[in-house]
Amino acid sequence: MLNRIKALSIGYSEVVYQGQRYGVTRTDFNEGKSHKIYAEELGGTNFISLNYYVTSSSQKMKPCEMPMQKVIDFLNEYQSST
Repeated sequence: MLNRIKALSIGYSEVVYQGQRYGVTRTDFNEGKSHKIYAEELGGTNFISLNYYVTSSSQKMKPCEMPMQKVIDFLNEYQSST
């Protein structure tokens, strides 16, 4: 999952997910060891929100108010809109 998160540009970008365009904001903090992703369907109501933490012993993904599978599906399936 971390590779898919890092494939998103820091700041704002756009991707396609399930045939819809999403505006995505990626913010890194904690010296690049923590990542926040917020994606919102452009012109729609769907969104994805998560935090991802890397520690010396593990990695942890925490969805924000949504099922883990929704977040996993988004990260596995989004495509760059370029």
